[in-house]
Amino acid sequence: MSHPTPFSASLDRLEEFDEIIDVRSPAEYAEDHIPGAINCPVLDDEERIRVGTLYKQVSPFEARKVGAALVSRNIARHIETYFLNKPKGWKPLIYCWRGGQRSGAMTLVLGQVGWAARRLDGGYKSFRLRVLEDLTSLPERLGFRILCGPTGSGKTALLEALAAKGEQVLDLEALANHKGSVLGSEPNSEQPGQKAFETALWERLRTFDPARPVWAESESRRVGRLHVPGELFERLRDGDCVRVETSLAARVDHLLERYTGLIADPGDFNAKLSRLASQHGHQKVAEWQAMVDAGDWRHLADRLVVEHYDPAYRRGGAGLYRRADQARTLFVEALDAVTLEGVAGKLQEKSNP
Repeated sequence: MSHPTPFSASLDRLEEFDEIIDVRSPAEYAEDHIPGAINCPVLDDEERIRVGTLYKQVSPFEARKVGAALVSRNIARHIETYFLNKPKGWKPLIYCWRGGQRSGAMTLVLGQVGWAARRLDGGYKSFRLRVLEDLTSLPERLGFRILCGPTGSGKTALLEALAAKGEQVLDLEALANHKGSVLGSEPNSEQPGQKAFETALWERLRTFDPARPVWAESESRRVGRLHVPGELFERLRDGDCVRVETSLAARVDHLLERYTGLIADPGDFNAKLSRLASQHGHQKVAEWQAMVDAGDWRHLADRLVVEHYDPAYRRGGAGLYRRADQARTLFVEALDAVTLEGVAGKLQEKSNP
């Protein structure tokens, strides 16, 4: 049976395929992958190490013999367990690190079955280069509207309300799986790696219409342990700003609602508070931790806003965005869903006359 030609496809043809298959090891896939790709490794993590060690310490020929046997068994298993019910017209795109032997082997076998399988030119490496290039060029085309204001003023919730109304929103905290402060890590979850974060940014940015504004909230360069790529961050800093203000009581209510995961784990909360000792001293942190132990969450939220978040915002956040001093002030009476929906509607009307 002759193999279908052409054997490869470029990145520009991603949308033509029914499925994208990443045949790299699970660890490589977990670090980052093309959005929507499934992982069908032809070598698992241990097998990849074994073959690589043979290649370096014995010979490429010995490594290829062992690798061929492992790859063949794994491809057979994938056909029997995942691909067997695929119709004749199924068209998968397959990639590995550089578009070499691993993806070539899978593409060859699936092509011999009769599926219109193609290998991605340049593999994941070419995709990664495209992401980095686009993260430099895409932000230049977009106009950002920045919601400014201290922690607890409802910026993220207002972004969510804007998104629900069909506005273009870049929610950095959601993409980074972090609330953007020392207490902001999501409970029982981890942040993505830097590469995966950049891929998520790329996927989002490329959907935006340059003719319409993109809403975001004021963040520092770092969101948890991740950093916003330089060109994007500078473009965000140039955005038109809207300063969101509300009462201290409303902010406390909002923080208690948004940080329910932390409240559910007092031990983890106290561990996070301990990281603030270098800024506020051990005595102050001990006072806050005593409030955690006593379950005095409202008092704690009030003190954190007044003694930690607001001073930090005045030191750095307030002046980080270049047009912050020209921002119009938006006073929000309450941060409940109904009120924020109404505020989002008014912002939408003013941004899309």
